[in-house]
Amino acid sequence: MTRTGAPLEMAWFAALCDDDYEQLGVVDERLLSSPEHCGDIVRTADDTGFDAILMPSGYALGIDTVTFTAAMAASTHRIRPIVAVRIGEVWLPTLARQLATLDRMLDGRLLVNVISSEMPGESLESAPRYVRTLEHMGALRTLLDGHRLEIAGDWLQLAVDPPRVTTVSGRCPPLYFGGLSDEARDVAAREADVYLMWPDTIDAVAALVDDLRTRAAGHGRQLGFGYRVHVVVRPTEDEARAAADHLISALDAETGAAIRARSLDSTSTGVRAQASLRESSDEDGYAEPNLWTGIGRARSGCGAAIVGSPAQVAAKIESYRDLGIDTFILSGYPHLDECRRFADMVLPLLDR
Repeated sequence: MTRTGAPLEMAWFAALCDDDYEQLGVVDERLLSSPEHCGDIVRTADDTGFDAILMPSGYALGIDTVTFTAAMAASTHRIRPIVAVRIGEVWLPTLARQLATLDRMLDGRLLVNVISSEMPGESLESAPRYVRTLEHMGALRTLLDGHRLEIAGDWLQLAVDPPRVTTVSGRCPPLYFGGLSDEARDVAAREADVYLMWPDTIDAVAALVDDLRTRAAGHGRQLGFGYRVHVVVRPTEDEARAAADHLISALDAETGAAIRARSLDSTSTGVRAQASLRESSDEDGYAEPNLWTGIGRARSGCGAAIVGSPAQVAAKIESYRDLGIDTFILSGYPHLDECRRFADMVLPLLDR
C-alpha cells in the first residue's frame, strides 16, 4: 500500500461539546464550550497553519454547530470548517438550504461531516438507522449539486427543487463519514467522499483501508481516508508520556464511565472497538509504540492519542500516510494549548 499523492490535510478540533480539560474529569468553567472559548480555538488553528477544523455536534452538550460556524465565517480566512450534521435532526430541504448558505458565507470553504446517530429520545436499530443515513446523504448531494430531488424511500418521500442559493462551487461539499459496522462501511462506500476512522494499530488501520477501498470499488467509486486522533506532544518522549499520565491522574473509574455514557453513540460498534483497543493495551495503556489509549477512559468516541516527541509524532502521522490516509483530525487537552504546541513543533516537520 502506498501514499495516494493527494495533498495532506491537517485539521484541528473545535471542542464545541464540552470536551476540554486540563485534567480529564475535572470540570474547569473556563474551558466549557462557549462562542468565546471555541472561537479562540478556531482562530488559533486558522492563524497557525491548520487546513481545516472539525466542528463537532452533540445534542445535549455544548453549543450548536451550524450557528457557531456561521458566526465564525467572517473571522476566519483560510481554514475549512468540517461541520458535523446529525442526519435526521434537521428536515433535509432545510439542511440543504442551511449548508448552501453557510458555504456562501465561508466563500466555498465548507466541508460536511455526516453523523449517523440516534436522535434524542430515540432508540433505533443500526440497520434502519443506516438506511436513513444513506437516503439522506444521497438526497443531500442531489440538492446541493443543484438538481431536483424526487425520492420515495423508507425515510424520505420528497419531490422538491434545489435551494435557489447554491454553494459557491454549485456542487455538494465533500462528505466526511465514519462508522465501523458493516452497515456503516457500506454507506461510506456508496456515498462518502472521505471515510473517517478512529485510532487503531497500524495493522488494523491497513486492513480497514483495504476493506473500504474494495467496497467502494464495488460501487465504481474511490474514497479518501481520514484519521481522527488525539495528540500529546512535548520536546521529549519522557515529557510527553508524563503529560499523558498527568492528563488522567485525577480521573476515577466512576467519573470516566459517566463521561463515556453521555454520548448518544456510547454503545456503537466503533465505541466498542475503542474499548477493546484500550483493554488490549499494555500496563501503561499503549496499544503499540506512541499510541496511548488512556485518554479513552474518559471519552466515548475517539479514545487514543499519539504521544511522543515532535519527531515521533510526525513519524507516526507519516506512517499512516503510507497506508493511504491524507486527512488527520487532531485534538489535545487543553485544546487551545495543544493546538499551538502541535503547530509549532510538528507541522513544520510534515511533508505538506
